[in-house]
Amino acid sequence: MQRKTAWLLLPAFLVGTLAHDSALAESRRTAIVMAIESQRDSVVNIHGQKVISGDDGSDGEVRRVNGMGTGVVIDPRGYAVTNFHVVDGVRRIEVTLASGKTSAATLVSHDPRTDLAVIKIATDALLPVATIGTSGDLMIGETVLALGNAYGYEHTVTRGIISALHRNVEVSRTQRYEDLIQTDASINPGNSGGPLLNINGEVIGINVAVRAGAQGIGFAIPIDRVLDIVSRLMSVERLDQTWHGLVVRCDGRQGAVVEAVHRRSPAESVGVKAGDRITRIGEIPVTRQLDVERALIGHKAGESIPVTMVRAGGEEQVALPLAEVARDAESLDDRCWAEIGLRLQPASASKVQKLQARYRGGLVVTSVREGGPAAEQGIQEGDILVGLHVWETIAPDNVAYILDKAVEEHLNPIKFYVLRGRETLFGHMVSDTVRR
Repeated sequence: MQRKTAWLLLPAFLVGTLAHDSALAESRRTAIVMAIESQRDSVVNIHGQKVISGDDGSDGEVRRVNGMGTGVVIDPRGYAVTNFHVVDGVRRIEVTLASGKTSAATLVSHDPRTDLAVIKIATDALLPVATIGTSGDLMIGETVLALGNAYGYEHTVTRGIISALHRNVEVSRTQRYEDLIQTDASINPGNSGGPLLNINGEVIGINVAVRAGAQGIGFAIPIDRVLDIVSRLMSVERLDQTWHGLVVRCDGRQGAVVEAVHRRSPAESVGVKAGDRITRIGEIPVTRQLDVERALIGHKAGESIPVTMVRAGGEEQVALPLAEVARDAESLDDRCWAEIGLRLQPASASKVQKLQARYRGGLVVTSVREGGPAAEQGIQEGDILVGLHVWETIAPDNVAYILDKAVEEHLNPIKFYVLRGRETLFGHMVSDTVRR
């Protein structure tokens, strides 16, 4: 028996209605909708518990406090940036992806003074990465979007404008932020660490604070500063104790321009020079310093990684060998004495945190050179150096690294932070190397 094919004929008016509805739906897909759709999967929600000892007259009772925040994925292997206060003291960090899957995460590196941290999400699959913009061309009044875990409502979207730029905000006696973006996009508890997006869906800031008791006053750290700090937090020198010697900068074109090459470094040994344009390291395209660090994380000292460069209009490739970080305490001590006029010894983390809980550690000033840069600024024996420029100073090699940066990046003068008793003091000094 032969079967007849059945056809379903839609009335002409119904076909027209479907086409009309499709056109209406497409007209609703505004720039804001597309911006959120493009970045939503790269934003994660952070949860965890902190154990707090009662210091409010509750007889030392220990309390568990639920915390929440937001993170932005910056590397497909699971590295994400967030605020340090979101993960500070959290024993088990849990992250919920946009798919709804929950994974554990570990704290990789952090800087309490700038309130930024990098976490590593445990994942077998590659994660979507946020599209990074720039905060160098922001306009007051332009539309921005905040995306985050507001009050535990995951992936909440709010819209506003940039209300002001270059705001300095002191939220407590121990936490001060500088050069923030002010916005009236609603930023609530839980939004901390999440992205502030422009209308093109590019991350232009990391949401950090809201003014208590005010409406429509929120703040974000500009993304250019975030990237500068995170590139230090994720440096292979810090995470893997390896060294490459490259300093690059983004100039808005393809690749990243080599701004400086450290003397006697692996990069110098293979002929990399200032002015070269690096387009790729290994399999990772390079546009900024953070990409250099991301490309080299996990590689061991002695291992060589292919670097693709453009010079004189032609493409070249070199094999960059990573070196182990040299640690010569005596030479570092001499250098600090010669360049900033200080002799320093590591302070125990417990000692520093009893004075100010926000710091991981510091360097005790054991001697001050008369007439040196530090003496001119009033630094005294017994002070604890806790930061230079945007970096913490826990070990003497931190200071050497920063002094290198002062020359390479023309940081003149260098801002310093010292603990004197329980009070944080700051000022600016010019190293004798920079003066010369």
